[in-house]
Amino acid sequence: MASTPDLAAIATDSTWLANRYDESLDAVHFVRLTREAHRAVTFITDEYIPAEAPRLVLRLSEVAAAAGPPAPLHFIFHSAYCCSTVLARAVDIDGISMGLKEPLILNDMVGWRRRGADPRRLGAVLDSVLTLLARPFAPGEAVVVKPSNVLNGIAPAMLSLRPRANAILLYAPLPDFLRSIARKGLWGRRWVRELFIGQLRDGIVDLGLGDQNYLDLTDLQVAAAGWLAQQGVFAHLVDRFGPKRVRTLDSATLMARPGEAMAGLSGLFGLGLDERAIERVLAGPAFTSHSKSNAGFSAADRLAEQRDAAETHADEIEKVAAWAEAVAAAAGLPIRLKAPLLEDP
Repeated sequence: MASTPDLAAIATDSTWLANRYDESLDAVHFVRLTREAHRAVTFITDEYIPAEAPRLVLRLSEVAAAAGPPAPLHFIFHSAYCCSTVLARAVDIDGISMGLKEPLILNDMVGWRRRGADPRRLGAVLDSVLTLLARPFAPGEAVVVKPSNVLNGIAPAMLSLRPRANAILLYAPLPDFLRSIARKGLWGRRWVRELFIGQLRDGIVDLGLGDQNYLDLTDLQVAAAGWLAQQGVFAHLVDRFGPKRVRTLDSATLMARPGEAMAGLSGLFGLGLDERAIERVLAGPAFTSHSKSNAGFSAADRLAEQRDAAETHADEIEKVAAWAEAVAAAAGLPIRLKAPLLEDP
């Protein structure tokens, strides 16, 4: 364990990111990342964090107690391939807010839960972890956390632990999601199966199908089933916490109406962005470069990618989308979520 003389300084310094949690030692692994380093990585996970970044380990109970008052904290919950990283980058605004892109320590909470963690201890640790994530990079800034979509099963607990936090629930329209998975090839089809297995373990799949039926599904049917499971979680969040705290947005609307979406998000998260500030965000890297490669990338480029996938896999996507809509209707699950951030024009 690290010595305690620098504990207070580390606990109040947002450049020391709470990166991993070890439940056997009640220890947090910290890694030092400047704001510029956050901007340079796709996600704040071990895959992208520079190996040479300074690291240390502290006991969670000690460092959480030494942390200063938390910043306002909000969430971007998402169902993957829906421009969630675009939004997380868009709220990186000096003096206003900072977006944290898929903190790995939250994934550790899910892994621990799946290994049989005591719910009361898990809740206490999650509370402390959220405190450590809610450390602003500048005075007065809010922190917006975009967890991995594997966190959706504990999204209700996160919102319950932070009653002043609001959330946007971001999802891709089903055909768009299926096109994204098909375009990824074998890797994408394997990923949706791994995701769906986790959803089954989390107990968030309620499609009215028996376990044996899931083994009969094609890859894209599994993708659609996982998408429906997450729609069910999102619908529950809206019903439980209400539209004052939780709003929904689909990626097609976000990319078609980015200025309105940012204005709505500013209101939901209390960011106070005026028209000029929103224009700067729209002209910045979040909306003009690829979230993964940082190469130039526009909404038109995204649509072109989807058209390419649609041409190659059109028949399969059409059939699976129709199947999913029938499953959703039988299970009482929404294809389009309530409480939209933007009303239809």
